Amino acid sequence: MPQSAFINYLTLEKKYSPHTVLAYQKDLESFLQFIKVQLECENSKEVNYAMIRSWIVALVDQGLNTRSINRKIASLKAYYKFLLKTKQISENPLAKHKSLKTARTVQVPFSKEEISKVLDAFEDDTSFESIRNKTMVELFYATGMRKSELIELKTSDVDLIKQTVKVIGKRSKERIVPLLNSTVKMLSIYIGVRNEVESSTNPPFLFISKNGVKVNQSLVYRVINNYFSAVSTKDKKSPHILRHSFATHLLNEGADLNSIKELLGHSSLASTQVYTNNSIAELKKVYAKSHPRTNNKTE
Repeated sequence: MPQSAFINYLTLEKKYSPHTVLAYQKDLESFLQFIKVQLECENSKEVNYAMIRSWIVALVDQGLNTRSINRKIASLKAYYKFLLKTKQISENPLAKHKSLKTARTVQVPFSKEEISKVLDAFEDDTSFESIRNKTMVELFYATGMRKSELIELKTSDVDLIKQTVKVIGKRSKERIVPLLNSTVKMLSIYIGVRNEVESSTNPPFLFISKNGVKVNQSLVYRVINNYFSAVSTKDKKSPHILRHSFATHLLNEGADLNSIKELLGHSSLASTQVYTNNSIAELKKVYAKSHPRTNNKTE
C-alpha cells in the first residue's frame, strides 16, 4: 500500500521523529477515511483537488482552526509529493494549493524575573522529582532545546568536564551546546540522585520518573506549565516558550543571531537555508558573555 511505503519513507529516509511520523499518519488516515465515506473513493491515487477542497470545507465545518487545517494539508502535500517522486501518480493534486491565511500570534517569552522565581521555588525541596524538575527548567532555559530533544537526551550526551551537551535535533541533526556553570552544577546534583532510582527498563535516558522510566511529553509539559502558572499570567506556559525566552534574552543581551541559530539547531531563524560554521569554542564565548544567568564566565 502506498500509505505504508510513505510512512516508511518518512521514518527511514527523512528520519522524522516518531511523534512527527504519527502526526502525518493520522492526518493521512483522516483524509483517506473522508474520501472513502463521503466521496466513495478508495484509491488515493485517483484524488483530484476538488476532493481535497471538500475535505478542507469539512474540516472548517468541524471547527478546526486555520493552523490545524494547514498542518493537515502539509501532511497531504508530503504524501502526494512522495507518490509523484515514486512515479505512482503523474500529477500532484495539491500542486497549486495555497495555504490558508492565519493570524500571526505573538509568543511572549517569560521574563528573567519569572524564570528566576521558578528556579528559586525549588530551593527547599530536595526530593528526587523536585531536583529533576528544576534541572529540566534550568536545561530548557540554558540551552533552548526542544521538548522532544530533552526527552531523548541520554546520560552519555552530557559532558560535565567539557561543560557541553550533545543534542539530537530534527532529522537526526546533531549539535553541541555549551553549558553554564550553574547548569553543570544542577546536572551534577541531579545525576547523583538519578543514579539512585535508575531502572533497567530505560537506563540510558537522562530524565526518568521515580520508577526509573523515561519521562514522556505530557509529564514534561505539565512540569513547565505548573511551575510557571504560579509566577506568570502569560497565556502560554510551555517548554517552547522557554526555548523562545532563551533566544529572546540572548538577542536582548547582544548575542549574534547566527550563533543563536546554531545553538537552537535551526537551519535559519528567518526560514531560509542559511548555515553557519561557528566552532564550539566561539559559541561558548558568545554564550558565556550573553546569557543572563551567567555568573562565573567560562573560559
